[in-house]
Amino acid sequence: MQAGVDEAGRGPLAGPVCAAAVILGDAGIDGLADSKLLSARRRQALAAEIQAKSRAWGVGWASVAEIDELNILRATFMAMARAMQQCLAQLEKSRSIGTGAPAIPDSLLSMVLVDGNRSPADYPGPWQWPYTTKTIVKGDQTVACISAASILAKTARDQEMCRLDTQYPHYGFARHAGYGTKAHLQALAQHGPCAAHRKSFAPVKQLSLGLT
Repeated sequence: MQAGVDEAGRGPLAGPVCAAAVILGDAGIDGLADSKLLSARRRQALAAEIQAKSRAWGVGWASVAEIDELNILRATFMAMARAMQQCLAQLEKSRSIGTGAPAIPDSLLSMVLVDGNRSPADYPGPWQWPYTTKTIVKGDQTVACISAASILAKTARDQEMCRLDTQYPHYGFARHAGYGTKAHLQALAQHGPCAAHRKSFAPVKQLSLGLT
Protein backbone atom coordinates (compact mmCIF):
# COMPACT_ATOMS: atom_id res chain seq x y z
CA MET A 1 0.00 0.00 0.00
CA GLN A 2 1.43 3.36 -1.04
CA ALA A 3 0.76 6.90 0.16
CA GLY A 4 1.23 9.99 -1.99
CA VAL A 5 2.30 13.29 -0.42
CA ASP A 6 2.40 16.79 -1.88
CA GLU A 7 2.26 20.37 -0.67
CA ALA A 8 0.70 23.67 -1.68
CA GLY A 9 1.93 27.12 -0.80
CA ARG A 10 5.71 27.03 -0.60
CA GLY A 11 6.16 30.10 -2.78
CA PRO A 12 3.59 32.66 -1.60
CA LEU A 13 4.40 35.68 0.52
CA ALA A 14 1.45 35.04 2.85
CA GLY A 15 -0.53 32.26 4.45
CA PRO A 16 0.39 28.85 5.83
CA VAL A 17 1.87 26.00 3.86
CA CYS A 18 -0.39 22.98 3.45
CA ALA A 19 0.37 19.34 2.68
CA ALA A 20 -1.81 16.34 2.01
CA ALA A 21 -1.28 12.59 2.13
CA VAL A 22 -3.50 10.13 0.28
CA ILE A 23 -3.70 6.33 0.22
CA LEU A 24 -5.86 5.60 -2.80
CA GLY A 25 -5.92 1.84 -2.36
CA ASP A 26 -8.15 0.37 -5.05
CA ALA A 27 -10.05 3.60 -5.66
CA GLY A 28 -10.40 4.40 -9.31
CA ILE A 29 -10.70 8.15 -9.81
CA ASP A 30 -10.68 9.56 -13.33
CA GLY A 31 -9.02 12.86 -14.15
CA LEU A 32 -6.33 12.98 -11.46
CA ALA A 33 -3.62 15.44 -12.47
CA ASP A 34 -1.35 18.14 -11.15
CA SER A 35 -3.72 20.43 -9.24
CA LYS A 36 -2.26 23.52 -10.94
CA LEU A 37 -3.44 22.22 -14.32
CA LEU A 38 -7.07 21.88 -13.21
CA SER A 39 -9.79 24.49 -12.91
CA ALA A 40 -10.94 25.39 -9.41
CA ARG A 41 -14.31 23.74 -10.02
CA ARG A 42 -12.68 20.52 -11.24
CA ARG A 43 -10.28 20.48 -8.28
CA GLN A 44 -13.16 20.83 -5.84
CA ALA A 45 -15.11 18.01 -7.47
CA LEU A 46 -12.07 15.74 -7.47
CA ALA A 47 -11.23 16.63 -3.86
CA ALA A 48 -14.68 15.48 -2.75
CA GLU A 49 -14.29 12.26 -4.73
CA ILE A 50 -10.80 11.62 -3.29
CA GLN A 51 -12.07 12.08 0.25
CA ALA A 52 -15.02 9.77 -0.38
CA LYS A 53 -13.24 6.98 -2.25
CA SER A 54 -9.64 6.83 -1.04
CA ARG A 55 -8.54 4.34 1.59
CA ALA A 56 -7.34 7.18 3.81
CA TRP A 57 -6.28 10.81 3.54
CA GLY A 58 -4.96 13.59 5.73
CA VAL A 59 -4.19 17.29 5.53
CA GLY A 60 -1.44 18.98 7.55
CA TRP A 61 -0.42 22.60 8.05
CA ALA A 62 2.54 24.68 9.11
CA SER A 63 1.73 28.19 10.25
CA VAL A 64 3.23 31.48 9.13
CA ALA A 65 5.04 31.66 12.48
CA GLU A 66 6.56 28.21 11.89
CA ILE A 67 7.60 29.21 8.37
CA ASP A 68 9.39 32.28 9.72
CA GLU A 69 11.00 30.31 12.55
CA LEU A 70 12.03 27.14 10.73
CA ASN A 71 12.32 28.31 7.07
CA ILE A 72 9.91 27.25 4.36
CA LEU A 73 11.53 23.88 3.57
CA ARG A 74 11.46 22.66 7.16
CA ALA A 75 7.96 24.04 7.69
CA THR A 76 6.85 22.13 4.59
CA PHE A 77 8.31 18.95 6.09
CA MET A 78 6.31 19.62 9.27
CA ALA A 79 3.12 19.99 7.25
CA MET A 80 3.87 16.76 5.37
CA ALA A 81 4.54 14.87 8.60
CA ARG A 82 1.27 16.12 10.08
CA ALA A 83 -0.60 15.10 6.93
CA MET A 84 0.87 11.59 7.15
CA GLN A 85 -0.08 11.35 10.83
CA GLN A 86 -3.67 12.26 9.99
CA CYS A 87 -3.77 9.86 7.06
CA LEU A 88 -2.46 6.93 9.08
CA ALA A 89 -4.77 7.74 11.98
CA GLN A 90 -7.71 7.57 9.58
CA LEU A 91 -6.42 4.29 8.16
CA GLU A 92 -6.01 2.87 11.65
CA LYS A 93 -9.55 3.89 12.58
CA SER A 94 -10.99 2.34 9.43
CA ARG A 95 -9.23 -0.98 10.13
CA SER A 96 -10.13 -1.25 13.80
CA ILE A 97 -11.51 -4.68 14.54
CA GLY A 98 -14.61 -5.51 16.54
CA THR A 99 -12.77 -5.66 19.86
CA GLY A 100 -11.56 -2.10 19.35
CA ALA A 101 -7.93 -3.15 18.93
CA PRO A 102 -6.53 -1.19 15.97
CA ALA A 103 -4.45 -2.72 13.25
CA ILE A 104 -0.98 -1.18 12.94
CA PRO A 105 -1.08 0.94 9.79
CA ASP A 106 2.71 1.24 9.45
CA SER A 107 2.92 -2.47 8.65
CA LEU A 108 0.53 -1.95 5.73
CA LEU A 109 2.44 0.96 4.26
CA SER A 110 5.00 -0.19 1.70
CA MET A 111 6.12 3.23 0.45
CA VAL A 112 5.50 6.95 0.75
CA LEU A 113 5.84 8.76 -2.58
CA VAL A 114 6.66 12.46 -2.22
CA ASP A 115 6.50 15.01 -5.00
CA GLY A 116 9.82 16.74 -5.69
CA ASN A 117 13.37 15.80 -4.78
CA ARG A 118 13.38 16.18 -0.97
CA SER A 119 11.30 14.61 1.77
CA PRO A 120 10.95 14.57 5.57
CA ALA A 121 12.70 11.19 5.60
CA ASP A 122 15.98 12.77 4.50
CA TYR A 123 16.46 15.50 7.10
CA PRO A 124 16.75 15.10 10.89
CA GLY A 125 14.18 17.01 12.90
CA PRO A 126 10.74 16.70 14.50
CA TRP A 127 9.25 16.15 11.05
CA GLN A 128 11.38 13.11 10.19
CA TRP A 129 9.34 9.97 9.57
CA PRO A 130 10.38 6.29 9.57
CA TYR A 131 8.54 5.23 6.40
CA THR A 132 10.32 3.97 3.31
CA THR A 133 10.17 7.00 1.04
CA LYS A 134 10.77 7.79 -2.60
CA THR A 135 10.84 11.29 -4.07
CA ILE A 136 9.55 11.80 -7.61
CA VAL A 137 10.15 15.01 -9.53
CA LYS A 138 6.87 16.09 -11.16
CA GLY A 139 5.19 13.17 -9.42
CA ASP A 140 1.98 15.19 -9.24
CA GLN A 141 1.77 14.80 -13.02
CA THR A 142 2.56 11.09 -13.24
CA VAL A 143 1.60 9.28 -10.00
CA ALA A 144 -2.09 9.05 -9.11
CA CYS A 145 -1.74 9.14 -5.32
CA ILE A 146 0.57 12.19 -5.49
CA SER A 147 -1.84 13.93 -7.87
CA ALA A 148 -4.62 13.24 -5.37
CA ALA A 149 -2.53 14.72 -2.56
CA SER A 150 -1.75 17.76 -4.70
CA ILE A 151 -5.47 18.35 -5.27
CA LEU A 152 -6.37 18.04 -1.58
CA ALA A 153 -3.54 20.33 -0.50
CA LYS A 154 -4.38 23.05 -3.00
CA THR A 155 -8.12 23.02 -2.38
CA ALA A 156 -7.58 23.16 1.38
CA ARG A 157 -5.10 26.01 1.12
CA ASP A 158 -7.24 27.98 -1.33
CA GLN A 159 -10.13 27.75 1.15
CA GLU A 160 -7.86 29.05 3.91
CA MET A 161 -6.69 31.95 1.74
CA CYS A 162 -10.32 32.86 1.04
CA ARG A 163 -10.90 32.92 4.80
CA LEU A 164 -7.85 35.16 5.27
CA ASP A 165 -9.17 37.40 2.51
CA THR A 166 -12.25 38.19 4.61
CA GLN A 167 -10.01 38.92 7.60
CA TYR A 168 -7.51 41.04 5.66
CA PRO A 169 -9.45 42.38 2.66
CA HIS A 170 -6.82 44.87 1.44
CA TYR A 171 -4.50 42.30 -0.13
CA GLY A 172 -6.62 40.19 -2.48
CA PHE A 173 -5.69 36.83 -0.96
CA ALA A 174 -8.73 35.13 -2.52
CA ARG A 175 -7.49 36.11 -5.99
CA HIS A 176 -3.78 35.32 -5.81
CA ALA A 177 -3.58 32.97 -2.77
CA GLY A 178 -0.74 35.03 -1.31
CA TYR A 179 1.62 34.81 -4.28
CA GLY A 180 3.74 37.83 -5.15
CA THR A 181 1.63 39.20 -7.98
CA LYS A 182 1.90 42.83 -9.06
CA ALA A 183 -1.39 43.64 -7.34
CA HIS A 184 -0.25 41.95 -4.12
CA LEU A 185 3.06 43.79 -4.09
CA GLN A 186 1.24 47.09 -4.66
CA ALA A 187 -1.09 46.33 -1.75
CA LEU A 188 1.89 45.47 0.43
CA ALA A 189 3.55 48.76 -0.41
CA GLN A 190 0.37 50.67 0.33
CA HIS A 191 -0.82 48.93 3.48
CA GLY A 192 2.29 47.21 4.83
CA PRO A 193 2.37 43.54 5.91
CA CYS A 194 -0.39 41.99 7.99
CA ALA A 195 -0.22 39.07 10.42
CA ALA A 196 -0.75 36.60 7.57
CA HIS A 197 2.43 37.66 5.77
CA ARG A 198 5.68 35.70 5.99
CA LYS A 199 8.11 38.16 7.53
CA SER A 200 11.13 36.06 6.51
CA PHE A 201 10.34 36.36 2.80
CA ALA A 202 12.38 39.14 1.16
CA PRO A 203 9.60 41.40 -0.23
CA VAL A 204 7.82 41.32 3.13
CA LYS A 205 10.98 41.50 5.21
CA GLN A 206 12.02 44.70 3.51
CA LEU A 207 8.72 46.32 4.44
CA SER A 208 8.75 44.84 7.96
CA LEU A 209 12.08 46.33 9.02
CA GLY A 210 10.48 49.51 10.27
CA LEU A 211 7.56 47.78 12.01
CA THR A 212 7.51 47.15 15.74
